[in-house]
Amino acid sequence: MDGTRRSADDQAARWNGPGGNAWVETQAVLDEMFRPFEDLLVDAVSAGHGSRVLDVGCGTGGITLAVARRLAPAGRCLGVDISEPVIAAARARAEQEGTPASFVRADAQDHAFEPASFDFVISRFGVMFFNDSVRAFENLRHASTDEGRLRFVAWRAPAENPFMTTAERAAAPLLPDLPARRPDGPGQFAFADPEKIRRILADSGWAETDIQPIDVPCALPEKELAHYLTRLGPVGLALREVDERTREQVLETVRAAFDTFVQGPEVRFTAACWLVGARASSASSAP
Repeated sequence: MDGTRRSADDQAARWNGPGGNAWVETQAVLDEMFRPFEDLLVDAVSAGHGSRVLDVGCGTGGITLAVARRLAPAGRCLGVDISEPVIAAARARAEQEGTPASFVRADAQDHAFEPASFDFVISRFGVMFFNDSVRAFENLRHASTDEGRLRFVAWRAPAENPFMTTAERAAAPLLPDLPARRPDGPGQFAFADPEKIRRILADSGWAETDIQPIDVPCALPEKELAHYLTRLGPVGLALREVDERTREQVLETVRAAFDTFVQGPEVRFTAACWLVGARASSASSAP
């Protein structure tokens, strides 16, 4: 089995197992914590042309639903994600609130989207996990109309996002088998290098790439911090496999490391990200 295929299988196993279930369990907290990004992407769609939108790596559907509400009744929004648990949660949310959004469980890297069926492709932290990014963005280009627009948010470097790495650094002495992040592989910080993003988009048929650094204030209730830490990220996944004593030690140590982010009843941090825009190049050939 080659490395790309093994990596793809690892991603699918994670997001259709513990990773996906954890995302569903913390849905409400994550939606509120990342609300500024939802507003940013929804406003971009509203200001853009066209009414057919694809949300890549849609998770439990918060942004997909917000776009669908904004575009109703004439527009439509489809959310795609590799994780069955999050897609099931997204469909349940859409049905419960009566919002005409659609969802498909698929890998956007190679899913057979109808050609030229979307005017706008968006994503919040959903495009850094592809095993072959050029192939993935070629597929998204193929699904876009000529002159279709792309807008996504991705994390900048780990050093610029201490909130996202504090748990691992604090837990490392207690969890020696904690997997190290691979900066060259799929993952949260895979798009930290803006030149890498430019190359990928240029090689996959997108033009007029625009990459802007954004620093976005985010917050979650302090009372939710322990729940967040024990379910998400490498530490959250690792805690599922340890004994109760180790779990308590890790949680105590990691929680103390986050004291600098606690301000009264809230945990506050700045998300250092790239806001990326591009246009589908009409000169590119379909894959």
